[in-house]
Amino acid sequence: MSVFSRDTRDAQGLGMTSQRARARLIERLRAEGIKDHRVLDAIAQVPRHLYIDEGLESRAYEDTALPIGLGQTISQPWVVARMTEAILEHGVPRKVLEIGTGSGYQAAVLARIVPEVCSVERIHKLLRQARMRFRQQGLNNIRSRHDDGRKGWPEEAPFDAIVVTAAGADGGAAGEREWHVGPELGSEVQHLLPRKRCAPQGVAGQKGGCGIRRPAPHATGDRHVLVDL
Repeated sequence: MSVFSRDTRDAQGLGMTSQRARARLIERLRAEGIKDHRVLDAIAQVPRHLYIDEGLESRAYEDTALPIGLGQTISQPWVVARMTEAILEHGVPRKVLEIGTGSGYQAAVLARIVPEVCSVERIHKLLRQARMRFRQQGLNNIRSRHDDGRKGWPEEAPFDAIVVTAAGADGGAAGEREWHVGPELGSEVQHLLPRKRCAPQGVAGQKGGCGIRRPAPHATGDRHVLVDL
């Protein structure tokens, strides 16, 4: 399907993409420790099969990362759920920055809870596809930008939370990377070091996971930076 073509697949899904398949995923996430009903409801509402190629849609509601082309993956649902749950620990943030739009799945989940989501993607083809999905699903509270996410989005700052879903996109280790996000986001340079590993499952032997970084001592507010490793 061309990135300029409208996706005519049914958002409700059939068979392996049906509401029953989504319900099984929600039960698995709940069994694996996801407790926030807002997160579970958002995951249940997002048609994940529309965020991957048709050839893989039968696996859309498995709790695993899947390839989306160009060397990128759609994140494992557990990781998306845990990262979303973490930013809600101290209430619903008004505005969240996502670095690494990818398929758009994480942004779509956030947009069902957070009033405003700003998402930055460096791969133009992926961003065009994601924008098409946002339009088709009426997700008008997502703003997206084609740029290097390490620059942040100063024009839209400040943000109440930052979600980094492309930590290893250009080969660097997330724990060693410096993300220059500007003083508006709490500090001039955030070293995104994982506080804990989150999930061992990934694609083709790759490990998935996420890290949560609390604000630096000189940061203002109760902001979070989360990293999908």
